[in-house]
Amino acid sequence: MKANVTYWLDQTADRLPDKVAFADERKAVTFGELRSQARALAGQILARGFFKSPVAVYMEKGVDMLVSFMGAAYSCNFYSPIDIGMPASRVDKILEVLQPSLVITTAALRDTFAQYAYQGDYLIFEEAVLLPEDGQIVDSARDRGIDTDLLYVLFTSGSTGIPKGVTISHRSVIDYIDWVTETFQITKEDTFGNQAPFYFDNSILDIYSTIKSGATTYIIPKNLFAQPVPLLEYLRENQINTIFWVPSALIVVAKLKAFRNVDLSDTLRRVLFCGEVMPNRQLNVWRKFLPNVLYANLYGPTEITDACTYYIVDREFSDDEPLPIGVPMANTDIIVLNGQDKPVAEGEVGELCVRGTSLSMGYYNNPEKTGEVFVQNPLNPHVPEIIYRTGDLVKYNEYGELVYLSRKDFQIKHMGHRIELGEIETAVSSLEEIALCCCLYDEKRQKIVLFIEEQLDKAYINERIARLVPEYMLPNKVITLETMPINANGKIDRVKLKEYL
Repeated sequence: MKANVTYWLDQTADRLPDKVAFADERKAVTFGELRSQARALAGQILARGFFKSPVAVYMEKGVDMLVSFMGAAYSCNFYSPIDIGMPASRVDKILEVLQPSLVITTAALRDTFAQYAYQGDYLIFEEAVLLPEDGQIVDSARDRGIDTDLLYVLFTSGSTGIPKGVTISHRSVIDYIDWVTETFQITKEDTFGNQAPFYFDNSILDIYSTIKSGATTYIIPKNLFAQPVPLLEYLRENQINTIFWVPSALIVVAKLKAFRNVDLSDTLRRVLFCGEVMPNRQLNVWRKFLPNVLYANLYGPTEITDACTYYIVDREFSDDEPLPIGVPMANTDIIVLNGQDKPVAEGEVGELCVRGTSLSMGYYNNPEKTGEVFVQNPLNPHVPEIIYRTGDLVKYNEYGELVYLSRKDFQIKHMGHRIELGEIETAVSSLEEIALCCCLYDEKRQKIVLFIEEQLDKAYINERIARLVPEYMLPNKVITLETMPINANGKIDRVKLKEYL
């Protein structure tokens, strides 16, 4: 068994060396170029003595970032993408947790990165990829790797304001992508249109399905997602037949009736989505204009390698019906537990828990948080067996399919991102004008609502906290109260606040 995802790239580069693997606005890279550039990077990483260590990649989203990921993988190190648009305080916190041995960046971005609390080594991308490959050192390092070695660490939001680094092994990605390419019959004839940022786990499907199958992925310019007609024209012009987007991106297209202006009936074959609830009202618009497309709802948090259940849409739904999250993927077991840690009875709501190869190895440098959600399976007292408690409440419908209901705690899914409301509260609480604050999520209107006691407007607050949290975590609405309600425990009464939504 090949224990490293780079063996896929070797096989595809041997088979299709001149075929475009990835393309962005500025450049494209063939599978042959991707392999040679990644191995050149790997040789430089290994020459500096790094092995099975964290490598941060600080670049603009694009082809070069993907080459860097593969360079880390070939060298048997693991990568962690850091977005150039992240607030400085968040980057510093990620670096504090990750403690990377090396940062891969560009000459133009090195000075920018120097503002952060990082004293380690740098690898300048455009210089390193031109150096001759040391094949012997790269092959020797990879031969020492095993499939439970880490491939990447992606950082999610943390309730204390400290981001959590989700660790994923080669084995988990291999298991997931084997399932994806088999289930959706992905081949070298397919073309993906990538929407997800590379620090978001939805991108894993695009990246590694391409590398394994020999498909091509176009990295769609971010600005097009605010322009539905040009977005669909981009899909048509590049003959993109498969997309895996967050529902909010699909909803924008459905709302603005872009289909009346652009015909994709001979282009698009698969529409996959994950990351938040997909309303049937908007999905029905897609299904009306593109009835012959395969639609699939994938579900899962970052901790289980992107997704663990799926539902291929096979029947009609009214606009107000929930879309199922479906059934477990192959080699994945779903356990729905009630409050007594027993399997739910028929019709009972419970917490969705997962076991299997897909599970993360835990949170990087955070054993306390790891121990809270990666726990011994309460249904198996005989041998050690870890399950992941998602915190998502679900139930089974009459078809035996899982239906997502809500979060168990205050963690939310908004605009395709998993967000801890506590991180927003921490940022807002840092403002000198704020005494008490609380964030809730209005599920119906899909808005983050901030409650405060001070007369401050939303624009002012968001401008101040934009340096602390990403744009997608800024409150959508601010409600000012004369007095914050307090419950019997002396805590902010969130139940009472929900009455204002």
